[in-house]
Amino acid sequence: KQAKPKAEVSLTLDQSWGQRHSKRRFEILARQVFTRFKALLMEPSAWAYAERHDNIEAIYKKLTERRDTADVTELLKELHRIVNEAIRTQAPGDDQAEGLTFDLSQIDLEKLRDEFAKKVRRKATALQDIRDIVEQKLAEMLARNPARMDYQVKYEAIIADYNREKDRTTIEETFRRLVELVNSLNQEQKRATREGLGEDELALFDLLLKDNLDKTSRERVKQASRDLLASIKTRLAELDRFWEKEQTKADVEVFILDELFASLPSPPFTPDEKKALAASVYAHVWQQAVNGGFAQAA
Repeated sequence: KQAKPKAEVSLTLDQSWGQRHSKRRFEILARQVFTRFKALLMEPSAWAYAERHDNIEAIYKKLTERRDTADVTELLKELHRIVNEAIRTQAPGDDQAEGLTFDLSQIDLEKLRDEFAKKVRRKATALQDIRDIVEQKLAEMLARNPARMDYQVKYEAIIADYNREKDRTTIEETFRRLVELVNSLNQEQKRATREGLGEDELALFDLLLKDNLDKTSRERVKQASRDLLASIKTRLAELDRFWEKEQTKADVEVFILDELFASLPSPPFTPDEKKALAASVYAHVWQQAVNGGFAQAA
């Protein structure tokens, strides 16, 4: 086969990166639309935009339906692989030390940062690889639990700072901040275990939780999250693609409202708060169901 000219290869790579970037940008903006629409569900005028919301949701589903669900431990290992490969394949230069000082097969974030700063020559290339996998993992986690939007905001702030000045010092600082973000994502994925909840239960718990709850009320909300998820799965198993018909959508919405009125403690939750939370939970269930989430009960 005749090799492609370098200019053509470069153009192909640029187009490929641009397509990935556009896809991720769309996903970020789509999640912001879902969040804002969810907040306005109790406002009648918002329903004028429901069809547009559904169209965006359908596209979002197609883009995300085949995502890997590996935990952040795999992401940390991939960071090590990228840095290790960048060191292994390059001859030592003025800014590199000979050989490897640390065993990069062991996840040690401080040593990983040192390896990147001292030994990786083509830092911008390695950093782009790391950005790709961080963006993918963020998209996976946000699709599962919209309450994690703060991590996306932190990531965008890191990249905005990086884009202002891409010198070596900035690249190393960006790497350091990305590694810290990955570490915080790792801790976030362990939070469900610490709370004694599954991932889907945790997403509901985050939606229902309010500030300044005492320990007893907090535990009741946690149990309500478990019971609600089980009830939702059972109810959805009785319906075929409920989001496609106005009647079944209304049935699910009323079902969630009834469940929350029965399970959330009063006080501290007022009737108005329960109505607002029911709307938020319904929007989340709708989005998850359309995207293939909430595996139905047998």
